[in-house]
Amino acid sequence: MTGIQDDGDDPQHPEEHIAPVPRISVQAFCETEQTLKAVTAAGQDRRLAKAHLSAKDGGLAAAIEAYESMPTPNVIVIESDGTRDILEGLDDLAGVCDPGTRVVVIGSPNDTAPYRELVRRGVNDYVVGPVETLDVVRSICSLFSASEAIITGRVVAVVGAKGGVGASTVAHNLAWTIARDLSLDSVVIDLDLAFGTAGLDYNQDPVQGIANAVLSQDRPDTALMERLLAKCTDRLSLLAAPATLDRVYDFGAEAFDAVFDTLRMTTPCIVLDVPHQWSGWTRRALVNADDIVVVAEPDLANLRNTKNMLSVLKAARPNDRPPLYCLNQVGMHKRAEIEVKAFAKTMESQPIAVIPFDSKLFSTAANNGQMIAEVSRTHRTTVLFQNMANRLAGRGEMKKPKRSLLEPLLKKLKGKSGRSSAPHRKAS
Repeated sequence: MTGIQDDGDDPQHPEEHIAPVPRISVQAFCETEQTLKAVTAAGQDRRLAKAHLSAKDGGLAAAIEAYESMPTPNVIVIESDGTRDILEGLDDLAGVCDPGTRVVVIGSPNDTAPYRELVRRGVNDYVVGPVETLDVVRSICSLFSASEAIITGRVVAVVGAKGGVGASTVAHNLAWTIARDLSLDSVVIDLDLAFGTAGLDYNQDPVQGIANAVLSQDRPDTALMERLLAKCTDRLSLLAAPATLDRVYDFGAEAFDAVFDTLRMTTPCIVLDVPHQWSGWTRRALVNADDIVVVAEPDLANLRNTKNMLSVLKAARPNDRPPLYCLNQVGMHKRAEIEVKAFAKTMESQPIAVIPFDSKLFSTAANNGQMIAEVSRTHRTTVLFQNMANRLAGRGEMKKPKRSLLEPLLKKLKGKSGRSSAPHRKAS
């Protein structure tokens, strides 16, 4: 049971990474009820959270009429049902369209216009209908992530189903493994401002960190973030928590948005160490992440909390891969535990990993400010973190090299060769 769950639980592009859009306005003019529903639902997706999106009936004709008397938005989505010459309609739309407006056309299988002609008329993307919600989200988001040519970092949020289950340890080892083994520039953000342990785990004592960014009067920019990051390895940086109690850390739901948005533009992978609390900003951080990992121990309270968290987060992210969970400290001596099989049955999915209890390994790493792989490169828990890192970075599970049928024979021959080449001792 120890290992990685397969990708079969998410039929809609399980490894696809769609970057969120900036603050933009989007107006859609639809011909069919199905497209109108898909566009309306797309407006509720987390990646379009900053967009002001409206949808109405009427297609190209309604769009042309509307923009004769009003300015155009950042993005116009037009549906063509194939009953009108789309090229002629786009020529008319161009006459009332402001420069810089991006156009997405949802076409019909009946359309005969060559794609080259659509591009010449300023169409930025063309999608053949009928469309689903994720098609609309993907099309609008791709206009900005591709055209602006910027890094759109992947955000992985790790949170505990209860306090003390080792979620921070999992988050820190996961980030370290992504940076080292996958050679991805990564940042760990310790969001437990009062009691965070990332600085201890990485043996760092930075003067500044996440508190300076979130409490800054000015919007954090790339230059500020560079100053606040502590370098842990060549590819891993830390935005540490102050871990002091000289103030109360109360935040609004959108308090960390600017920090995350800024880091997304420069960092391929961002790992959030989210504290075990349920507030507006923690819920928002989880919902807006590309992947979520809930860390739990195999007991009843963790079972209940994990089930509740997975249900709420899955409902809030209908177009994303379902949130994942990891079982930690499994097999603790003399502790009654819920079996992994029973836990998975309640969750209706397999855990991304089952990490065995090993008090000596984990306490040694914690007390020395080391990662698990630094204490033992060959330990099975090190391999688990490598598999999790591959899975969450979109690389898939590491595959073991196939064992040759001749391997046992070659080992024997090698052993004999080694013994025969050794110098013989003379009898006394």
